[in-house]
Amino acid sequence: MEAFQTIILPIIFVSTLTRSTFGFGDAVVAMPLLSMAVGLNIASPLVGLMGITTSATILIKHWRDVHFKSVWLLIVPTLIGIPIGILLLKGVYENVMKFILAGVIIIFSLYKIFKPKLFTLADDKYACIFGLFAGILGGAYNTNGPPIVIYGTLRRWKPENFRATLQGYFLPTGSMIALGHCLGGLWTKTVLLNYFISLPIIFIAIFAGGRLNCKIPKGKFDNYIYTCLVVLGIVLLIDTIRWQ
Repeated sequence: MEAFQTIILPIIFVSTLTRSTFGFGDAVVAMPLLSMAVGLNIASPLVGLMGITTSATILIKHWRDVHFKSVWLLIVPTLIGIPIGILLLKGVYENVMKFILAGVIIIFSLYKIFKPKLFTLADDKYACIFGLFAGILGGAYNTNGPPIVIYGTLRRWKPENFRATLQGYFLPTGSMIALGHCLGGLWTKTVLLNYFISLPIIFIAIFAGGRLNCKIPKGKFDNYIYTCLVVLGIVLLIDTIRWQ
């Protein structure tokens, strides 16, 4: 319990605060740290439960800002990809998956830091590609956010819709991921106990993040976060190589 309080709770607070502030990023923050601390089989279902709690809480107030057309076109292919990711998680590929997770974190963070001028998408006809990739990453690592954030950037979602639309996507897909974890036997007593103990911290972080969302100059704060994530991704790579 002492290890849980000193290691896991601070990770949960910071990751949930990031999600509540920017609309995404909790899994990208939590997964590399928790996977090193407790392993992917505990980290992934725990982060999944945290995510749907955060999305549901944010949507209670901001559901009117959701871009529903894009959400549904992304959800369907995501649901196809989720079981693929869960099969990978339950297989014998944990080290391979850690490599992929670290790569996704590093590439996504560098993308957010340097903000390259990419092409734009005029409509939603490519939503299935982003949704499928997000589902695979979500089922395995709960990191379905990066493909969807990049998609929203390419579609030029308005700032006032960005955070809410992400939650409109994350709630149903996160619920399906969590259900898959449950049916796959990943909801162990350890996972559920850690989740219920974490709930007060999660709600405090959601409230604080909502306040920060209105006050913090996001451009500067984003760069600090993603620089740290690049470092975390590199640490995860080194940790995986060390245990090969």
